[in-house]
Amino acid sequence: MTADTTASSYWLNWRVLLCTIWILIAMTLSVILVYKYEGSPRRSKRGSSGENQQQTSAGTLFEDETWRPCLKGIHPAWLLAFRVFAFFVLLVLLIVTASVDGGSIFLYYTQWTFTLITIYFGLGSLLSIRGCYRYHKKTAGDRVESFEVDTEQGSAHVTPSHGGSSKDSIIEKPSGPHVEQPQVRQLAGFSGYIFQIIFQMNAGAVLLTDCVFWFVIVPFLTIKDYNLNFLIINMHTINAVFLLTDTALNSLPFPWFRIGYFFLWTIVYVVFQWLFHACVKLWWPYPFLDLSSPYAPLWYLSVGLLHIPCYSIFVLIMKLKHHLFSTRYPESYHARGSSGVELKPDIV
Repeated sequence: MTADTTASSYWLNWRVLLCTIWILIAMTLSVILVYKYEGSPRRSKRGSSGENQQQTSAGTLFEDETWRPCLKGIHPAWLLAFRVFAFFVLLVLLIVTASVDGGSIFLYYTQWTFTLITIYFGLGSLLSIRGCYRYHKKTAGDRVESFEVDTEQGSAHVTPSHGGSSKDSIIEKPSGPHVEQPQVRQLAGFSGYIFQIIFQMNAGAVLLTDCVFWFVIVPFLTIKDYNLNFLIINMHTINAVFLLTDTALNSLPFPWFRIGYFFLWTIVYVVFQWLFHACVKLWWPYPFLDLSSPYAPLWYLSVGLLHIPCYSIFVLIMKLKHHLFSTRYPESYHARGSSGVELKPDIV
């Protein structure tokens, strides 16, 4: 029998107090991480040659990283096409599931995450459309040329540039007293940073929901002889497939500190559940959220700690991607590592 979640005795006990302490600790650490590392550099540093060198930090995001594929041989339109396709598939699946099962599905963390990844591909489609327009505008004009500088002789050789970004280039280094300032890549705007944050929130949340579903919930439902339908299986499969495919194609960095947003996303969900159940007597969408159990503090702590390996797995996936692409396509690959540091010079 479900306990009365609207009763004061349900909330005024040691179990809720201990769970609240876990949440406050996680929230405090997450806010500290975000406050310390989030954001872009505010100034340029003057190099030894007298040039202004653009500084990057773990939280830096460049505008072209939101729409440019990580391999120069892939046209940005391909990434755009994939994101549009993924957005419509996810949106249709979300609408169909809500129509079949009702609005109560949004009590589940899975649907929250599924909605978030749908928003990710929708916003990514808009950013890719803008990026493709700029890319087309750049390549449709006169032939773009870049300079390969001969550092030993101080001369430059002109070669055509194909598919490069309009934000970064190599500038000829003149031998005279006047040194031309290199071009600086444009930093991402507000929508770009929101896109990046949602990407990293999804990375952990999708792995968390799918792992808990397939390794915890499914075995339990199998014991109870519960048949999984097509929509449920798709909900916990296609989101990971689309996200991993986009990860393989995009140029987005993956700094560690944004695990704070992943924790905050889950904390918002838990607080919502608490407030909702304090007002309405209702079953809990997940048994481990029920605060009437004497094991509730242990469950909350375990699920909280589970965020770290889930996020770490995606960090390893990013490292594997960088290793494979940088070794197999060293002349075509350009992206930044999980620390946010440029892995190789972006020469176009």
